[in-house]
Amino acid sequence: MRAVLHFIGGTWSKAASGRTYDNRSPWSGELIGPVAAGDEEDTRRAIDAAHRAFAQWSQAPPAQRQTILLRAADILDASRDNALESLALETGCGSQFGRIQVDFAVSLLRQAAQLAYRPVGELLVSDIPGTQAMAVRRPVGVVGAIAPWNASLTLSGRAIVGPIALGNTVVLKPSEESPYTGGAIWAEILLEAGLPPGVLNVVTHAPGEAGVIADALLDSRHVKRINFTGSTPTGRRLAEKAGSRLKRVVLQLSGQNPMIVAEDADVGYAVEAAAYGAFLHQGQLCMCARRIYVARPVADEFLARFAAKVATLPAGDPADPATVVGPVINEWALATLERRVKQAVDAGARVLAGGEATPPCYPATVLVDVPPDTELAEGETFGPIVTVEIVESAEEAVELANRSDLGLVASIISRDVPRALRLASRLEVGIVHVNDQTVNDEPQMPFGGVKDTGWGRFGIGVAADEFTELQWVSARDQDRAFPF
Repeated sequence: MRAVLHFIGGTWSKAASGRTYDNRSPWSGELIGPVAAGDEEDTRRAIDAAHRAFAQWSQAPPAQRQTILLRAADILDASRDNALESLALETGCGSQFGRIQVDFAVSLLRQAAQLAYRPVGELLVSDIPGTQAMAVRRPVGVVGAIAPWNASLTLSGRAIVGPIALGNTVVLKPSEESPYTGGAIWAEILLEAGLPPGVLNVVTHAPGEAGVIADALLDSRHVKRINFTGSTPTGRRLAEKAGSRLKRVVLQLSGQNPMIVAEDADVGYAVEAAAYGAFLHQGQLCMCARRIYVARPVADEFLARFAAKVATLPAGDPADPATVVGPVINEWALATLERRVKQAVDAGARVLAGGEATPPCYPATVLVDVPPDTELAEGETFGPIVTVEIVESAEEAVELANRSDLGLVASIISRDVPRALRLASRLEVGIVHVNDQTVNDEPQMPFGGVKDTGWGRFGIGVAADEFTELQWVSARDQDRAFPF
């Protein structure tokens, strides 16, 4: 990987200030390369470029938009080895989750290509004779996209591809932890695919300086939408600022996701599902299972088999295909995991597997008897840690799960599917998977949560709802009589 520059108006450029920061591997600490450390001036340049490009791109023939996105899908598919190596190097992403990301991104581009030909409105019935009425969807303009590091290729793609397919232009701010796989790689792919200058712009920033870029996006009258994926505290601050500016936002925030193992569950299957759902990509996914509720009749068997399974999950180099648990993203994240587990243990929790860091990794860890007032129990802990609680029934598990302020995704393991679907209807989450674990996503699905997990939905099927304006247009085919 080389130096990462801004991508503005179809060209690569240094930060206006000339500043850079070092992009380092979370596994080895090696220097990957320098990254442009942008500021409000760079962001304004990117917004201006996107605004200038909007007039032409919004009127581009659908065939042009479709062709570019399909070509981009082929380019990414053909260069998947580069993407996988870059994900491992920059974000500690193992080969299993790396392949998931690349496959998702390729599918995202191909599915988004059809948005160019989707119906753009509907005819409306008017009670006024001689009036023809329509509801027409039009692209909004410039979209500000703020993407995280944890699934950098997937989540940055999700933030930009739908809006672009619908005729908008975009300014993308990737995380400082993933400036290439969450930003520059998309610029490379879409540039090669023939995307016109200014339709996608990428501005990177140094650690601790994300707010400068976000504020510039919020302050600009040209930016009509903001979409953000990240933590609830950051999303709340962003929403407060956007609200004062009457700017619409789409927010995908934290999850503290419950997995319910019912009394009639296939325990062996539940163990396999729980291990995957809790520890994929070191548990650094908003969808990962954080809380497992196990019905008492199967609890002993589940705990014994789950702890044994988790204890065997290998940790280490993400470039090694055998690795399941790679490095956490940085030293601060590792220290947070250590502190929260220690707090829970000091308060009476028991560790059934893992629990001792081997920097830069934290092993897959299972805790029971976690007090409800600890950080592990109250909020999202972004890492390979899951808590297990024994309940009397799946119904009790639903009640406990609903006490959380977060509501992204839940799963239920049960042989009685009709009962599981009834339980699903009572769960206060945006997504429920019956007889599967929590980590699932497809480009066409309406992905998002409720409560403090955010507003709006991502997904090709609902992109028009979020990234177009609905305009009522009427036309008279005869003169109208007015009363005065």
